[in-house]
Amino acid sequence: MAAAITPNIFPLRNPPPCQSTTSLNLLIVDDDRVVREACREAATALGYRASTSQSLDQTLWLIDSQTVDVVLLDLNLSCPRGLDVVREIKHRHPDTEVIVVSGNASVQSAVQAMKLGAYDYIAKPFGLLELKLLLERVGAHLQVKSEHRRLAESIKSSQGFGNMIGRAPEMDRLYRMISKAAHSAHPVLILGESGTGKEMVARAIHHSGPFRDKPFVPVDCGSLVPTLIESELFGYVKGAFTGAMQSKPGLLAIADGGTVFLDEIGDLPLDLQTKLLRALQEKEIRPVGSTKQIPINVRILAATNRDLEQAVGQGSFRRDLYFRLNVLSLRIPPLRERRQDIPLLAMTFLERLSRASGRTHAMSDDTMNALLAYDWPGNVRELENCIERCCAMNSGPVIHAADLPSSICGPQPQLVTREPGPRIIRLADLEKQAILGAIEQLHGDKLTAATLLGIGKTTLYRKLKAYESVQ
Repeated sequence: MAAAITPNIFPLRNPPPCQSTTSLNLLIVDDDRVVREACREAATALGYRASTSQSLDQTLWLIDSQTVDVVLLDLNLSCPRGLDVVREIKHRHPDTEVIVVSGNASVQSAVQAMKLGAYDYIAKPFGLLELKLLLERVGAHLQVKSEHRRLAESIKSSQGFGNMIGRAPEMDRLYRMISKAAHSAHPVLILGESGTGKEMVARAIHHSGPFRDKPFVPVDCGSLVPTLIESELFGYVKGAFTGAMQSKPGLLAIADGGTVFLDEIGDLPLDLQTKLLRALQEKEIRPVGSTKQIPINVRILAATNRDLEQAVGQGSFRRDLYFRLNVLSLRIPPLRERRQDIPLLAMTFLERLSRASGRTHAMSDDTMNALLAYDWPGNVRELENCIERCCAMNSGPVIHAADLPSSICGPQPQLVTREPGPRIIRLADLEKQAILGAIEQLHGDKLTAATLLGIGKTTLYRKLKAYESVQ
């Protein structure tokens, strides 16, 4: 390969700087010392940290012992194992890029090398300018790959834990508690206001622990009819009641070896609290209408937005069941206690909706300030619903504070008075009167009303929706 390079095409001394290759490690593999040194000087001038190798065995040893970003590999070494080395390099170090050097007679080998994962090939004889352009291209490629990895890690860390989003200190403490609870078989009581994501925490505990491959069965105790909760939890046998045409296993039996999540456990009737306590203590259940006990092996996660200690004092929740469930307890902070996560949550929901609708949505600064100032009694669920409503109702790409529900922007005075002076009516109120008055005169014909008022039908429906939310 001694005649493979024509050095006069590109001067080695003081070439123009190349930013894209700076700090990258290049290994030049060739059995010709002159070629190795020429390539090394060219690569060093381009900003690479270049080293050389003269055999395939030495190449594999160097790649395993130090960081190598790019390998310039001559396939025509005296040892006919070039393709095997390409395969081995990509197997051991998938992020290392390989550029193969091939003669015109062996271009087919270069194509095979690219099928094995090589980045590109260069045919000999080649000039240093050609080598320079190729190294610049692979350097830019590696920078793009590095940036993608960085962004992926940033997005991953911004999610917090599992599917939960948040980087506030309160959420960091919650993530640590979840990690500890995940590797325990004890019951966990998850406390938090409505909309904070109690089921999401329960799923994170389940999927982060040794039961991840077993069923996760959620049960909403607050939405089930009291007369059906027992049969749902414990199951029933054929003929146990009218309509029981066949036996059905209970959720505690279906989740065998896994996790049962009892959401809103504070709404469970007292008689069922007694049966649930017995099932947890004895690790067995008796289906409705049956005389036989069925062993169960489940982990119980329970959640509530109620104050169970107060419920115990009032006699609406069993004290012994409370202590049984409260072996470990986690409290999810409400959104108002971690306001720094509001922008991250809002932009995550906005991006998700943009992907789903195919429309690009953005948020103005005044909108974000309004979101940060609001207390969010409905927590994360309310914020997500708010962003979804704004995207659905807004006809433009940018969401402004005026597009938010009035409850979030704050109450707006209907009248402004000056002393002394006449009463002044806000323009927004005049517009509302004109719209509602036109629709009333046209007996509800909204399309005609929009035409006569000189506004689009989408704008009309958006304003009507806003008026309804204020009422």
